[in-house]
Order: sequence, then C-alpha cells, then structure tokens
Amino acid sequence: MTSDKGAAGGRAGGSAAALRLVGAVDAAGVPVEVRCDNGRITSVRRGAPAGPVVERTAGGQVTTVELSGMTLLPALAEPHAHIDKAYTADRYVNATGDLDGAIAASHRCFAERTAADIAADARRALGAYLAKGCLSVRTHVAIGPVMGLRSMEGVRSAVADYAGLVDVQVVAHVAPPVHGRAGRANLALLREAIAMGATQVGGTPYRDDDPVAETAALVEAAAAAEVPLDLHTDETLDPGCLTVVELARVVQARRFPFAVTASHCVSLGVQDEADQRRVAGLLAEAGVAVVSLPQTNLYLQGRGTPRATPRGLTALGALRAAGCRVAAGGDNVQDPFNPMGRADPLEAASLLVTAGHLDTAAAFALVSEGAREVMGLEPVALVEGSPADLVAVPGAGLREVVAEGDARRVVVRRGEVVRPSRAAHPTARAREVAHV
Repeated sequence: MTSDKGAAGGRAGGSAAALRLVGAVDAAGVPVEVRCDNGRITSVRRGAPAGPVVERTAGGQVTTVELSGMTLLPALAEPHAHIDKAYTADRYVNATGDLDGAIAASHRCFAERTAADIAADARRALGAYLAKGCLSVRTHVAIGPVMGLRSMEGVRSAVADYAGLVDVQVVAHVAPPVHGRAGRANLALLREAIAMGATQVGGTPYRDDDPVAETAALVEAAAAAEVPLDLHTDETLDPGCLTVVELARVVQARRFPFAVTASHCVSLGVQDEADQRRVAGLLAEAGVAVVSLPQTNLYLQGRGTPRATPRGLTALGALRAAGCRVAAGGDNVQDPFNPMGRADPLEAASLLVTAGHLDTAAAFALVSEGAREVMGLEPVALVEGSPADLVAVPGAGLREVVAEGDARRVVVRRGEVVRPSRAAHPTARAREVAHV
C-alpha cells in the first residue's frame, strides 16, 4: 500500500532499456513520437512519421514499439473505487435497486465472505484497472461491526500482488458512528486499519444521526493519524442534506493540514444555482476536493421519481467555475451498488459527456490530470520530464477513444511496457489472463 504523506505517490524506477513509442497520435489527433528513459519522458516530437513496424533490440538499448491506429495519452487514474466488493453483483443482489438496497446487500456480502474471498475479487479488479491503463487507484475499504477488518486483510494481500504495477491508496471506510461512547468500537477498528496500512480516513457522516458530530470526529481521527480524509458525502437527492458545508467549516476551523476529499456530493446538484455557487466557493476556499461518481449515482439515485427523473450528479459546472479541484471515478465494479462497470476510467468520462454535459476534453481531464491532482500524485503529460506513465488506446483522437472505449491497450509504467508484457508480476498476470 502506498503512503499519501509523500508528494509524488509513484515509485521511481523504469526499464533498463530506453523506450521509443512511434506511430500514435496525441489527443488532438496529431502524430506523436515519444522517447522514455529512466522512467521519464525524455523527448516528444509531434508531426512525426510512423516508425518501423516493431523494433526490439536486446542488451538494454532501445525498444521501439509501433502504435499505429492508437492514441497515446497520460495514464488514467481512479480516485474512488471499492475493490473489496467488486464482482459480487450476482452473489449479493440489490433487490430494490436503490442505495438502501445496495447497503443491505453489501452487509450480507461482508458478513459471509472471508478475507481470501475479498482478496481474490480485489486482485481481479486491480488486474482490470491495469489492463485499462489505470496505474493509480484509491479504494475505500469497509471496516465496522459487520466485516471487522477482513476487507483490510483481503485488500492488503491483493495490493501486495500488484506492487510495482498499480499504486493503491487505501481509505479505511469506517461505518458510523465514530463519535461518543457508541462510536468507540468503530474508532478502535479505524485505528487498527491505519496500523495495517490504510493511508486515509473515510466514512459516511451524512448517514449518522448526528452528522455534525460524526464529521468532527472523522476530521479529528484523520488529524490524529496524520493522514488525508475522503468522505462519502451527501449521497442523496434530498436538498435538505448538505453536510459538505459542515465538512468545509470543520476543516477550516480545525486548520486540518492534510488533503480533504468529498465524494459523491449528489445533493449539491439539486440546489438552486445561487446555493450551488455559494457552496462551491466554500469548498474551494477550504481546499475540499470533490469526486463525481456518475456510474453509481446514475444507477442508484432518482428511482422514486419516475417523472423527470433527476440524474443524481453533483454540480460540476459550479464546482469547476469556483476553482474547486474536481475529479471523477467509477466507484463500483459489478457489485450491489452498480451491477455494471468495467474498471475503466474512460467509462466514467463517457458518462460525464452524455449525462454531465461536459465536452470530451473536460471529461477526460477529470479521470486523468484531475484525478491525479485530487489523489496527490505527480502530474503526467506528453511533455519532456513527465513520468513515463502512459496508455495507448485504439482510436484516432480523444473523442473516438472515449466513445469507443476499446480494451486493447498498451500500458507503459515508468517507461516500461507492462501490459501486455511477460514482465508482469506472475500472480497478477495469471489473474489478468483468467479474468480480464
């Protein structure tokens, strides 16, 4: 598990051989040739003709890879996942299709599954993310009276198998409450999860009977552990539920020194425009980032409103206009909260275009540079000096790539082709072959 206390969040290193990528186009459809060495991009030449079909030289010299018909992009990032319950949709069915039904099904899921069960599904999810060119994942891991620390044990095992391939940030997502006498047991589990390697504190204060006290307790727990905070926030269409304002207030009053993320923020999207602008300004001032999760929120929200059904997305326009840091994630992968999902950030980007009314470039930014910024990772771009974390996707430019979502991708991590590659971790590779 990676630490969030450092600045970069990625490992140093790279291939013994320099890497030359030829024949691709960039996001704008312009031919591009990229050279990588020692894990970094060392040169970018646009307007370059296609190179040789495939040239691989032995002895640690230069490996040239032909990418004709593909678009070369910065590697993707997933700022909000739940790999501890991935691929359980058929085993634990959400009978009502809404959030309450998902929570009830997930309780059955966590009550019955072992740490080994969780590890197997988490490995499958990480393999799927890697295959899509997603090299950084922030996953929430459930802890509480139903599941104890089994999810932490399972996820920790899966993360170890993908060390050097996918950087994983683990959020200890603790069940409410953690405040007062009733919260002592959950707070103790939270501390144990951090000792096991969780690098952030998470929770759902809006679902507690006292969301103000719960928010304060979670902020205090993160401060005591000296880790960032990422909360499930206002995952409801109820306009009267707006605990994100309390989060911003506590963070500022406490002078909380670590990163803060509010995920979902669904109810912000149903406020009037003036309130959206006001709250977005508060979040920007407090430094609270927001992660939009279109797939799961489109699936779960609005089922009780058959006429003019709301989309359940946060106020993307107001947040971006206020200068708030915004990212987008896939959230759930084929579990009771979302029976769909391909562990592919391009799927979230596509939904932000069709349901969020963003243009393609803006939508892609939220699953690439925006996601990395919210996750505290070093920026990646097709420029000299950038980390050589890249993905080539079939297509003639960004719009086609996002629209098609072709899974046949070439993934480069720190200047080395890791997908497809014989060099992948043998355990991880076996999972990818079997499941992706």
